[in-house]
Parts: sequence; C-alpha cells; structure tokens
Amino acid sequence: MYSRYLARSARSGLNTTSLSLSFAQRRLLASSKAGIAQISSNAYSEIYNSTNAAQPLKALDTLQRRHLGPTPENAQYMLGQLGYSDLEEFTKAVIPEDILVRRALKVSPAQGYTETEMIAHLREIASKNKVYRSFIGKGYYNTIIPPVVQRNVLECPEWYTSYTPYQPEVSQGRLQSLLNFQTVVCDLTGLPVANASLLDEATAGAEAVLLSYHSMKGKKSKYVVDTNIHAQTLAVIQTRANTLGIEIVQLPLSTAEGVEQLAAIQTEISGALVQYPATDGSINSYAKVGEIVHANHGLLSAASDLLALTILEPPSSFGADIVFGNSQRFGVTLGYGGPQAAFLATITKLNRKIPGRIVGVSKDRLGNPALRLALQTREQHIKREKATSNICTAQALLANMAAMYAVYHGPEGLKNIAKRVFGFTSILAEQIATKHTLVNKNWFDTLTIELNGVSADALMATAVEKYQINLFKVSDSQVSLSLDESVTEKDLTDLVELFTGSQLDTSAIVKLPEFYSDLTRSDQILSNPIFNTYHSETSMLRYIHSLQTKDISLANSMIPLGSCTMKLNATVEMLPITWPEFANIHPFAPDNQCQGYAELIDNLEADLADITGFASTTLQPNSGAQGEYTGLSVIKAYFEKRGETQRNICLIPVSAHGTNPASAAMAGMKVVAVKCLNDGSLDLIDLKAKAVKHADNLAAAMITYPSTYGLFEPGIRAAISTIHEFGGQVYLDGANMNAQVGLTSPGDLGADVCHLNLHKTFCIPHGGGGPGVGPICVAEHLTEFLPSHPISRTTNGSDLSIKAVSAAAFGSASILPISYAYIKMMGANALPFASSIAMLNSNYMLNRLQEHYSILFVNSSTIKHCAHEFILDLREFKANGIEAIDVAKRLQDYGFHAPTMSFPVPGTLMIEPTESEDLAELDRFCDSLISIKGEINAYINGDSLGQVLKNAPHSLQDIVSTTQAEWDARGYTREQAAYPLPFLQQNKFWTSVSRLDDAFGDMNLMCTCPSVEEVAE
Repeated sequence: MYSRYLARSARSGLNTTSLSLSFAQRRLLASSKAGIAQISSNAYSEIYNSTNAAQPLKALDTLQRRHLGPTPENAQYMLGQLGYSDLEEFTKAVIPEDILVRRALKVSPAQGYTETEMIAHLREIASKNKVYRSFIGKGYYNTIIPPVVQRNVLECPEWYTSYTPYQPEVSQGRLQSLLNFQTVVCDLTGLPVANASLLDEATAGAEAVLLSYHSMKGKKSKYVVDTNIHAQTLAVIQTRANTLGIEIVQLPLSTAEGVEQLAAIQTEISGALVQYPATDGSINSYAKVGEIVHANHGLLSAASDLLALTILEPPSSFGADIVFGNSQRFGVTLGYGGPQAAFLATITKLNRKIPGRIVGVSKDRLGNPALRLALQTREQHIKREKATSNICTAQALLANMAAMYAVYHGPEGLKNIAKRVFGFTSILAEQIATKHTLVNKNWFDTLTIELNGVSADALMATAVEKYQINLFKVSDSQVSLSLDESVTEKDLTDLVELFTGSQLDTSAIVKLPEFYSDLTRSDQILSNPIFNTYHSETSMLRYIHSLQTKDISLANSMIPLGSCTMKLNATVEMLPITWPEFANIHPFAPDNQCQGYAELIDNLEADLADITGFASTTLQPNSGAQGEYTGLSVIKAYFEKRGETQRNICLIPVSAHGTNPASAAMAGMKVVAVKCLNDGSLDLIDLKAKAVKHADNLAAAMITYPSTYGLFEPGIRAAISTIHEFGGQVYLDGANMNAQVGLTSPGDLGADVCHLNLHKTFCIPHGGGGPGVGPICVAEHLTEFLPSHPISRTTNGSDLSIKAVSAAAFGSASILPISYAYIKMMGANALPFASSIAMLNSNYMLNRLQEHYSILFVNSSTIKHCAHEFILDLREFKANGIEAIDVAKRLQDYGFHAPTMSFPVPGTLMIEPTESEDLAELDRFCDSLISIKGEINAYINGDSLGQVLKNAPHSLQDIVSTTQAEWDARGYTREQAAYPLPFLQQNKFWTSVSRLDDAFGDMNLMCTCPSVEEVAE
C-alpha cells in the first residue's frame, strides 16, 4: 500500500522526498518552509491579468480572472479602506504569525491550465474511460435522461447554484419540485411520509437500521438483514452498526428456514431489512417476516426500486414500516456511482424521527398555499450529541431530476417503461433457460444464472471482448444481469447470442410478456394533476422555467451564507459532468474500463492531500457530515489496532456545527463540550482540564479552523499539542478551508485528519441542497484505516480498513471533475489568492457595516479582523421588537438570499462573501443592509416605515392586489416596499409568496402534493 502511494504521488507531481521521514519530522519540515509564497498585490495583478514575464506566449483565457471577483484596482481600493497598502501586508495581519505557514503547493501546472487547455485535458482523461453496455445492475442502471430535463435542470445554473431552501420565500420552485419527489416516493412505496432525499441507497439503508434501533431506545442490539441484499448496502450497514455496537444477523428471510430462525430471536431484535425485488432479482413476499417483527414492536424495512413499484405491489402490502432505495433510474446518470438521490419513506408515527429534510405545505401571510421545510426542529444535527442521525444534507438536485422525470412521463409513461423492462427481461429469461439454469424463478429486471458448461470468468470475458457488454459476477459459476429502459432490440439479440449461441428471431415477437397478475399493484398512482399535465416538451419546459423563476440562485445575486461558501461554479468546470465518458460509467465496471476516472481520482486525491498537508485522501464520503463520521471512524479503528478500545471521548467546542457532536455520537463516541471565551476563541484552559480529566479515554477533539465564529484564533497549535499530549487525535473540520488554501493547512498545524467540503472550497455547486462531497485527508499513520469497498477497488486502505461508508467506492464520482478542474485551472500560484481575496472581501464588508451594526468577536484586545466570514449581531434590537428573521426576510425584497441566520449564535447573521464576488456586488449588499438599518431605526423610533420589516418579504401579489386603504394603514408606500434602493428598478427579484406561517405547516403536516380539494380546504 505504501509503495503504491509513493508511485501514485510521483505520477501526480506530489513531493515525496519527505515521506520516508517520521510524521513529526514531516510536520517540522513543512513548517520550516514558511515564506515561500508571496501574496503581494503585484503578484495578484500578474495572475489576474494573465501577465507573466517568463511566459509571454501564454493564452489569456485563464480561470483566475474569471473566478476572482475584485480587479487588482478594486483590491487596492479595498486594501486602502482597511488601512493597508499591499495584499501581503493584509494577509499577515489577518492570519496569526505562527499559523501563516504558506508551504509551497505542488499542484501542477503551477500557473494553471487555461480554460481551453482544461477542456482538452479533460477530454483526454475522459477518452481513457470505455463506455460499454453495462447490465451490471445492483442498484445502478442505465437511464434515458429527457433532454429537456438535462439541459434545463442539471445544466441550468438557476437549479444547480441555489442553496438549501431554508429561506422558503425565495425557494418555492425547488420546494415544489422536492414535494413532487416526496409524492412520487409516497405513492410508489405505499407509505404516507417521505423525506426530500438522502445520500445514496446504502447510507439510506444504514439510516433505516438506526431508525429501528433508536425506536427501541437502544435496548435491542440485534438487527436482522436478509442475505439477499446488495453487498454495498450490507457493508455500509455493518460500518454503522459496528461503531454503535449493533449486532447484524444475516438470515435468508425469503426461506422457511430463515423465517424460523428469525422467530427464534424475535424478542432480541429492533427490526429486519429485506430487499424487494432482491439482489438476485427474485420477488418475494415478506408478510410473515413483518408479522414476526411487529409482534415485538420492531420495524420492518425494505430496500426497493421505484421503477418496479410502478407495476409491482408496494412494500406496504406486506407491512413494511420503512422503504428506501435509489431514484437513479428516474433520469439520473450512472456517474461511476453518484451523485444520485436516495429515498426513504416511513409510516406516519415515524415522521418526527425520519432522518433528513421534509418539505411540507403551509400558507403565507396572505393565506396562500406555500411550501417550506417542515418540522425543522426534527432535523437531527440540531439535537447535537443526542441525535440519532448526523444527516445535514440531501441530494436535492438529483431528487429534482428524478421528480421531473416522473412529471414528464406521468404514471402511464412510467408504467409503460416498467412493462417494457419486464417484457425484455422475460424474453431473455426464456432464451437463457434453454442453455442454463435460472436461479430466481420470478423477476422484474434482474436474472441470476447458474452457468452450464462455461465459467463465469470465461462468459464475462466473451461478453466484453466480443460484445462490449458488462455483466456481474456472482460466483465462479454464476452471473447476474439487469435490464433497463435503454435496452434495445440489438442489446437483447446480443445477450441471447452470448448465453445461447443462437440468434433470436425478433420478428416472431408480436407482444411483450405481461407482468405477473398476482404481483401487479391495483391501486392508482401519481393521480395529482402535476403528473398528468406536462407531457409535451413545450409544456414541460414552461413548467421547469416557472419553478426556477421563483428561486434565488447565484444567477440572481450573491448568496452570502456564512460557513457555506457559495462561490462561483464556473461553467467550464461544469461541462464534463454530462459527457458520456464520465456520466455513463457503472460504478462496478471493470477497472480497465475506468482508467480515466482512475487518473482523475488519483490526481485529485494527491492534490487534496497536498493542499491539506496530509499523506492520503479518500473521496468516498458523499457529504460533509459523512466525512466527519468517516474521520472519527478511522480514528476509532486506529485505537482498536493499538489495543486502546477504551478511548471513546471526543472533545468538541460549544461553537461547533451541530453535525460535529452528532457525527461523534454516530461513531460511538461520548461527547464532552469545551467552552469558548467571550471573544469567541477556544478556552484552552477548559480544553486542558477536560483532556486531563479524560486522559485515559480521550480519543479525539473536533475543532473547526478558522473557528465557527469566523476567526483565526491564535491558540490552535497549543490546542492540538494538548490533545496529542494526552493521547488523542485531532480532527480539524474543513468547513472553513476556503480561508486556508496555500496559506496554512490542517496538516501543517499538526492535526491528524480533516474533511473537506468540495461543495464549498472546491466549487462543486450546492444544487439547491445537495449534492455534496466530503472527502477526508489523513496523516500517514491513519492511511491504512481509510474505507474499503466490497466490490470495487479503492486507492488507499489495507486489511485494517474500515468497511464502506458510501454505496460507491468513490462516492459522488461524476462531479469530481468540477473540483479537479478548479484546482488545475487555478494552479499552485493562484490558489492562495482565492483565500486571501475571500478574506479581503469579508473584511471590506465588515469595515463598511461596523458603523451600522455590531460585529461579534472582532476589534477585541486579541482579534482585529475576521477570517473569511463575520457575524452581524442583531440581538440588541430584540428588546425593541426586531429580530434576525425580520432582517433576513427584508433582504429578500432587496433581491438577496439572507446570510446564515442564528448560527452559530442565536439572533445573528453570519456573512461570507467568497472570493468570486466583485466590488460592485459587495457594495450592493452592504448598501442594502445599511438601508435596512435605517428601517430598523424607523421601527424603534415609532416611524411607520419600520413596519416594512414586519411585512417583508412583499410578493408581487401583495404589491398589486392589496387595496390602497390597506396600504395606507401600513404607513409606508408600495414603492418603499418594492424598490427601497434605485438599483432594484433595473433588476428586481419578486418573491412568489409572502412570509411563511411556520407554525401552521407543522401543526397541519402535509408532505405530498395536495389535491385540488385539499388546497381549497
């Protein structure tokens, strides 16, 4: 493994000269390289203007000046406003001297590819992937993405650059689409409640297990899993179960013997999980299993397939309490495993325990139906260490694609697709049975075949060499295959010839076989008008467009969300994700067909390790919270190898994001909170006291740096030394990595592991609430514990690896080209400027706003600047009746998404502009907040203009339809409501609803598309 890493690092241009040194020696060596890179204004000008004396022939289409918002002249002006003459001087003032390491990055090429060069380079990489016909299945299928959905959702910045719909008034389009997704899931599974997607099928399965376990309050530690489920789902469940001490018992629940074994332990289990249809393709009834599980108050979970459920009896018919699966075959690419939206539906009594987000129907201030995230207090990470899940995200963009697929095809279109898949599978089964033995006696789309006269390896080799077809090897004598909507007549004839050596006479087929009458569902599905209206491309295009115009995205204005880093997602970075060579690769395809992905992944892993100052990277975690869990699980495995299994204490500052303690709890650790000082910095005395108290059991400390308060607190090295002194490992949360790249790093500071949010620092778009990627980087001594995968290769790890944490070996692989392209186009020379300019933008805004608002934690005795974000303190206005939510809603009238509200401090707004916003946009936002401060003053002084805050936001209906008498009663004009600043007359975003009634939505929970009658009621 170690030699493989050295070879891979050498290919990637990573400096390996120090890898033979000890971990501590390499840290010292890294620290000694301070001062290599200069962050001067002159250097910024050269990078921005693409001028380089050493390369006079360099092309001009560079990303640096497209990505970095302020021009050099703007930057100089901003520096002057802050009292500095040079960017280098400013950077040194912001980052404490012992933190500013500036180890020279090894990212190649150092000057960065131009946009044209990047496209050519990615084309070359993509060409090394072989797009064969994959009938591998196992939860991943070819699909036909409706072009109207691909172009207008997946490739549309209004859909992929928007944020999680926490501000519902500017998110009604996405919320409607996610409500459509939930409706599809509820209708097809037969269960009343569904969330707005999860990360992937395997992690959804793990959530189902935890939901069952915690419903028994942890009193029943055994959980039964059917032997006939996907291997990757089992692996992820085992990973989660191991950290919480849940015993996974595997039984063949489709057999009488398995049911008897289940009955024998029924009083000891919290639940059971089956796959329907099973991984071998068979369709079984689990009614008896449900009876046994329910007799002892357990929960029955079923992994299922949405396309099958359009014609197959739903899992609710045999008593399933939880149903989960992958919506990928509803128009989402294979993408080498992701991103794809998992689904999870439950019975009603679990609606306050279901992990993830739920979209619900509520009403606005004017009484109109409006959508919001329902039961937000149920979101698991808010419960911190008491959480039963650490889910903090979704796969919203992919859920929206799946929902649009269902809207476009409608119930009859979906059924026709399913019937065709079954019909083709049945024809193939009949032909194969003439030469081989079918293991499963019934099916929807999957056949498992016991081969006669040929080995699995020989048959699969012929399939690849002669037909360019991929199958799945079950054993030396068995293979399986799965058909899908993309299968053609030629595919069918080639498969018949492969298995039988005979030609299929397709002219003799006059009708496709019909689905089993005793298994066919009889209820109506997708009856809502939304699924029965938009079936022409014209109507579908207009429906999609009508939704996107209701939402704020980066296409409208900056999204200044602190801790979320809503930076530019450059178009050139986005181009490759729909190229067939990246989009149409099955995650379990043979390695020799995925060499392009291997090259890209190896180099991206090496670049991320270099940037973070660590030895190795795994890209498997597909969200930030998943990365947290993975990092802590790796630490736990490290201590298990050392025989220190008693180490289970995790120290976490009270300022930490809620997923930190939730992830620690999921990893089986006990959370001990550490205090923060009044200036927001970590209380090193309390940290030392807690470390001493728990010295024998200390496993880790989780610290966000810069801190969650947006500060480069100077005590981080002392904190890390303290944890190491008492035997613990240090996990630095990488949520704020955007302030560190090329200037400092977790490895240089002495940490042991960090996670990165590629959807923050490294430009993968947020997609309206997902996808995300949360890889972890680790020091050399933790490399051998990085996660493995039961089917696919991984680039790191060993026999000591933890089991898989995601369904696919490389998580959301198809969006990795985005981060790869960003890093390679910025290059080693420009990447540090992304961090410096992000900090310059933030401090410039702070400087403009501090005359009007209080700013938390800065201008204290020890801290004079923020890092890349700062906190606006609105608590002083609460006594006068103004709260943070009023400012947040009023910002919508000015055309802006609100900053992060009431996190990490209640009653505040946390602002992060990122480096990709220019001076004009920064000023526009500051002007808006300054104008709002005038409205706050008016409210406090009793001026009726202040009421504009309480009625915000003002929808177009509110402006147009409210009578003049009602306006006069408000005490401010329509113009003051709609056009408070002149720029709005040229560029106005209208909210489609007024302020939401949150309480009404929670008291009257409705999480599927309402009927006309329900809306009327």
